[in-house]
Amino acid sequence: MSDRIFGAVGLLIAIVYAWATLQIEESFLSDAVGPKTFPLGIAVILGLASIAIALKPDSEPEWPSLGRLAEILAAVVVMVLYAEFLPVVGFLIATAFATTYLTWRLDTPPLQAVLIGTLTSGGIYVVFKLILGLSLASGPFGF
Repeated sequence: MSDRIFGAVGLLIAIVYAWATLQIEESFLSDAVGPKTFPLGIAVILGLASIAIALKPDSEPEWPSLGRLAEILAAVVVMVLYAEFLPVVGFLIATAFATTYLTWRLDTPPLQAVLIGTLTSGGIYVVFKLILGLSLASGPFGF
């Protein structure tokens, strides 16, 4: 029964997400794809996956232990904090901290997690800001 509930909740989220995407107003200067295409694709994939889960649930679903659920909740909290702090501290710092924490929770040693988080943040910054010329959130240091 829990899989059916999970599928129904996922389908509801997909519908709300698609509706919110359709509320985006397009500029007359937007490209041929437009700002709605990617989010609508995500909504369709989420909706189809949720329908599949609801229609064909596991007979004996195995839920994670309480400790694992706490880790999942902590990861969600980190991503929410990332979204909140992104405009405040900027892309490089917020991404480095979030990536470091998530990498550490995947059983990477702490010093390696810091190195991976820093390099990932810097690498994404180089590709999107310097090479592709896209705008990323600037922090107090201007980057």
